[in-house]
Parts: sequence; C-alpha cells; structure tokens
Amino acid sequence: MTLETKSWDAAEVLNTPADIAAYLDAYLEDGTTEELLRALSTVARSHGMSALARETGISREALYRAFSDNGNPTLGTLLRVMKAFGVRLAVAA
Repeated sequence: MTLETKSWDAAEVLNTPADIAAYLDAYLEDGTTEELLRALSTVARSHGMSALARETGISREALYRAFSDNGNPTLGTLLRVMKAFGVRLAVAA
C-alpha cells in the first residue's frame, strides 16, 4: 500500500488575525531572525502580496525583499504590514 502525502503550507490556514497572532508569537518567542522573516513571508502570502502592497502602500517587490531570508524590514514596514494583518506588536514581561 502506497502512502500518498501532500505538502503542507501554513499560508493556507492563516485566515484570521488570531491565527496570525498565534503563529507569529511562536516565532517571536523561540525563533531566529531568519525564521521570523520566513514566518512573516508566509503570513504575507496568506494575505496575498498584491493585496498587502495595496493596503500598506509598499510595492510588492519591496515586500518580497523585506521578508526574504536575508531581508531586513524597517520598523515602519513591519508596523504597516502588521496593521494590514490585523495584529500588533506588544511587549510583555
């Protein structure tokens, strides 16, 4: 019997701000900078890069660059993108 598998893409299940917040929070708690950038890229894909570009006023190319493995988004970019996702950064002790 052959086991059939399918690739899993987190972008397919990140549908609500609560889903997105939980996903990003896990990376903020335990992930490296590179892993967080990949997580942000995944959330951006779930949202749709074209829609995200329209909502933030940042070009698609700049978004792809910012959230690439060697990207380095500015705080302004990060805040605009998070707002478009319907989430916010918070500091906790």
